[in-house]
Amino acid sequence: MSDLIVHHHLHRQRDFSERTFGPYSRPLRTEGVIDHIERELIEIKANPNDLEEWVDLMILACEGALSQGHSPEAIASAWEAKQTKNEGRTWPDWRAVEPGKAIEHDRTAEVLGRSAYP
Repeated sequence: MSDLIVHHHLHRQRDFSERTFGPYSRPLRTEGVIDHIERELIEIKANPNDLEEWVDLMILACEGALSQGHSPEAIASAWEAKQTKNEGRTWPDWRAVEPGKAIEHDRTAEVLGRSAYP
């Protein structure tokens, strides 16, 4: 998906959300988004093959970032940067990880970097 499409969609989502759910500055708006994410996760667990539920989660994740004042452009940029960061990390062989458990990247360099600075 091109940056232009992502930016356009996030602007569209922001405009729709503010018209439909009120301003992002409204107290507890973010807590409402988190509550909705928790419900969507239950629905995904019940039916992990339902693409629409996964898309709901994507929309809500963007909604949460928008609710914190991040611009559509910043969200798209951070999304790409995080993917690049993940691609540069060291990951264990997926076959050696217990099925059904999260696969975490190697944090050795992060731990060593922190321990060098008290």
